[in-house]
Formats: sequence, C-alpha cells, structure tokens
Amino acid sequence: METAGTPRLGGAITALVTPFRHDGLDRPALRALAEWQILSSVDGLTVCSTTGEGSTLSPQERAEVIDLVIRSAAGRVPVIAATGTNSTDSTIALTREAEALGAAAALVTVPYYSKPGQTGIVHHFEQVAAAGGLPVIIDHAPAQTASDLSTETLGRLAAIPGIFGIRDTTGDIARFVGLSAILRQRFRFFSGHDPSALVFTIAGGDGMISSGANVVPRLFTSMQQAARAGNLSAAHSLWDRLLPLIVALGPEGDPARIKHALRLMRGLEVELRLPLVAAEPELCSAIGEALVPFLDESSARKALSL
Repeated sequence: METAGTPRLGGAITALVTPFRHDGLDRPALRALAEWQILSSVDGLTVCSTTGEGSTLSPQERAEVIDLVIRSAAGRVPVIAATGTNSTDSTIALTREAEALGAAAALVTVPYYSKPGQTGIVHHFEQVAAAGGLPVIIDHAPAQTASDLSTETLGRLAAIPGIFGIRDTTGDIARFVGLSAILRQRFRFFSGHDPSALVFTIAGGDGMISSGANVVPRLFTSMQQAARAGNLSAAHSLWDRLLPLIVALGPEGDPARIKHALRLMRGLEVELRLPLVAAEPELCSAIGEALVPFLDESSARKALSL
C-alpha cells in the first residue's frame, strides 16, 4: 500500500556491509563503498542489517553509519535503516532515530530469541508502526528468529497502515505465489534470499534486499531490471553468470564471506566483530574461484592464490 511520502522501493537494494578498521568504523571505506554501489546503479541501500553487523554497533556507531550513508547518497537512492530488535521499546527508539537522520524506511525484524507468538508479533509491529513516521518493511527470517509469520498473521499485519513491505528470506517461492491477491497487492515483497531472488521477482516480487549485491552490484541490478522488464532471456543469462558466486557467498549474507569477496574486488579490510570470525580457507578458495570471471588477470591470479 503506497501513500504520499512512501518511497517507491524495488529492484536491487544492497544490504551494505560495515567496514571496520582497528575495531572502529572505517568511514572512508564506507563512503567509498556506498558511492561505488550508487554509481553501479543499485536501487537503494540498507544499513545496519545482519549483513552490516548491526548488532555489534554501538548506539553512536549505528547513528553514524546511517547518517554517513544518507549523506553519501545525497538523495540519489533511498537508504533503509535496519532498526529491529527483540524489544519493542528499543525498536521504536531506533526507528525514530533513523527517521530523524533521514532514512527512507525501516527494516524491522520479527522479534528474535523471545519467540513472542503470532499475537505478540502483531502487537509489536502495531506499536512500532504507530510510534514512528517511517514506512516499515518487515524482515521475515524464521531461520534466524525462530518465529514464522503465518498467512493469517500477514492478514492481520495488512491492517496496520505503517507497514509497507515484507522482506522474505525463506526462499519458499511456492508459499509466496500462494498468497492471496489482496496480500500481494497490499505489500511490496522483497527477496532476502539471493539463490531464489530471480525466481521471486519473476513470480511477482518487487525486488531484492541483497547481500551478494555488495560484491558485483551492477550485475545484480541488471538482472533485476531485465526480470522486471520481462526480458527473461537476459535475466537468466545474468543469473547463470552470478550463480557460482551466489553459491560461494551462501544464502544468508555472511559478512565474513562478503568482506573476503570485497577484499578481492576492492581491497576492503576483512575485519569483523566477534562472534563473527574470518571465513574458513576452503570458503575463501571457493569465493576466489567464483570471482575470477569478474576480475582482471592480475587480480584473478591473486584471488586464486589466497
């Protein structure tokens, strides 16, 4: 449901990693990464998500990341801030802060760990949507939250005006296709599962909020553009090129794998915050092999040697 002031989000939206250096924010690297993404024609940027290691950021760092990326974007693309926690009060506070900083929308996870049940989930989103002025995209990731949204719950959530979209990380295309026409028209649906994102868009989805787009943003954008334009031959051709990399990066946006790939592509520091650690050598080798088609000869040799 789109109203005046609601952003027209769709296509390829990158869930940005957060670069660190010496355990602090690497501000120049974050600015450069955001600029490269925008010049690669992505349709939006998401910050402070799981891919962005949002749970490890201090309150000051979180605000700084949102502000820095919004300033870097300078209105060229919308910036979505991930603000969800398993506390309704803290989610409201983070969403209000993101609104004050100029975010276009809030990505709000279904509450994790506490497993509030379907009624608790609905009340949580009622309070978050009522308290803040940002359009809310629900981040539906049952593998991480241990809470699945039932179709009945989606119907109850549809009655909340401030909820704008759903990001679905399940990869369950049949479930998406089986939703009623009313629900599919009510929400904008985004894939959060790179391996099935093309099929999701062809099936009627509005785009993807993608971790893999960090690495080769222009190709992910081109694939989405082709699919949304009905040029399925071009979309599948791009998908065939991307699939080995998508498989190597994994379906869940592991920042360790994404940062290793960005090290090979752009020289980004592979610094993570515990409990995350560097990708295992065999994963790094697979990522290097998958990146060879996207690298010049010198960089390809380096990727295969790491």
